[in-house]
Amino acid sequence: MTRRILQVVLGGIVAVTLAMPAAAQDKTVELRLSHWVPAQHPLQPTGLVPWAESIAKASGGSIKVTIFPAQQLGKAPDHYDMARDGIVDIAHVNPGYQPGRFPIIAAGELPFLFSNAIGGSAALDEWYRAYADKEMGDVKLCMVHLHDPGTIHSKKAITSPDQIKGMKVRPAHATMAQFVKLLGGASVQVSAPESREALERGVADAITFPWNSIFIFGLDRVVKYHTDMKLYATTFALVMNKKSYERLSPAQQKVLDDHFTTEWAEKLSTGWAKNEDSGRARVAALPDHTIVPVSDAEVAAWRKAAEPLREQWKANVAKLGVDGDKALADLIQGITKRNAAY
Repeated sequence: MTRRILQVVLGGIVAVTLAMPAAAQDKTVELRLSHWVPAQHPLQPTGLVPWAESIAKASGGSIKVTIFPAQQLGKAPDHYDMARDGIVDIAHVNPGYQPGRFPIIAAGELPFLFSNAIGGSAALDEWYRAYADKEMGDVKLCMVHLHDPGTIHSKKAITSPDQIKGMKVRPAHATMAQFVKLLGGASVQVSAPESREALERGVADAITFPWNSIFIFGLDRVVKYHTDMKLYATTFALVMNKKSYERLSPAQQKVLDDHFTTEWAEKLSTGWAKNEDSGRARVAALPDHTIVPVSDAEVAAWRKAAEPLREQWKANVAKLGVDGDKALADLIQGITKRNAAY
């Protein structure tokens, strides 16, 4: 074989090799993804499962994401550290379970910001990417998102912020805990899976929770009154251990990068958001439950009572060098642009 022919043959082999799907050359890896809600919770079948399947398809099967629900690998508040320390490869985190640790993303927890979680999740994810390294720099951020706006579910009817005084309330996150304290109530700090027991035992009188999840966690058995307003949302982050990411091939990293996007944050939240929204009608159909109407004047009173929370958020992020006025204005602008403002 002449040198010229040999060069052509070798060149063809190289060209074919480069043109082959990257996954065909990559070693198959399993990534363990941990979360803390039940497997039947819509987060898994409508969000995490399609996301994992898309990753598997895009990688030609070389990346397998195995999902571990229901705190199988660790308690809900520990999930950020589980990803950081490599106990799991990817974790679904509620930053509000660790008060004060993630002050920037807590903007998404402020009351009366969001009307829906679909556009809201896209807006929050797009906004937070500029700030993530300031408080989540020891992991690789996949995306952030929200659940659909939740409200107060209680053992007695609540329409006024004044009624919280003296009550024991399980808050959804640190910002709601601040709000309860601001209103003269006591916060009962337990994770979502532990909430029903707290209410059953009388440790809590009320809970802030999204609508349909009260059925998933069995709370409909212990709270019968549901305040009819979109009070708050909860932020979530999907984060990955840095070494788990770095050990992947460049082609596999590209597959993940294509799934660590604002578009996927919106997709991840959509099924869950629709499911939560359906919960209100489900509650309304129950003869022993009451959806408690709230007048415009009463909503205005709640909003006024929540104003100090925004100022406190600005003070908290200022310690990290963030201009709170500008950052919050940018977030609200993004929420409005995506038709998700309250």
